[in-house]
Amino acid sequence: MIKIENLSVQAGTFRIENVSLTVPSGKYGVLMGRTGSGKTTILETVLGLRSSSLGRIVLGDQDVTVLNPAVRGVGYVPQDGALFSTMTVRDHLDFALMIRKAPKADCQQRVEELATLLGIESLLDRKPHGLSGGERQRVALGRALSFQPEVLCLDEPLSALDDDTRLRMCELLSNVQKQTGTTTLHVTHNCEEAERLADYLFRIEDGRIQQVRTKP
Repeated sequence: MIKIENLSVQAGTFRIENVSLTVPSGKYGVLMGRTGSGKTTILETVLGLRSSSLGRIVLGDQDVTVLNPAVRGVGYVPQDGALFSTMTVRDHLDFALMIRKAPKADCQQRVEELATLLGIESLLDRKPHGLSGGERQRVALGRALSFQPEVLCLDEPLSALDDDTRLRMCELLSNVQKQTGTTTLHVTHNCEEAERLADYLFRIEDGRIQQVRTKP
């Protein structure tokens, strides 16, 4: 579950006040809004990259409002993927497990599972240079999912992709979420993306969040 309750956040001269939303466990939530409406600010607060002045954030069954980002257990896919140029795809998929000191055999098994799930088996020994936009986002998604987080946050991950690649990535994201059961909050301004992915669709406008639609 992702629960944001009466959250207020100051980001420079911009402020959001008293916003709330809930994405139930195992569901895919999408937050829409115009550029500058506060979507990314909310996502960064869930991640712990910004502090809130009021309200609370609950992930799963834990209040994480004041916790360090490293212990919130959230997988994160930023807009540009933020891949490391000197690391192979395999290294990216292994990274979060390595810093958690997982056994080598477990790391190898998880890398193989993710590569199969995301269709990137042939890319494991390549570095990010030369990968297509869609391939880069598959790698970023795999890195975010590698340690099997309860919650996944995505910040406009498909915005730089062409229409055909975006549609394929929407299908992949939907399939991966259903297979893993990871509770997801996805920020976008793309209506088609939102309609394809959202179990719970929210819109932020004038500092207020409205739940627009829930899939049965």
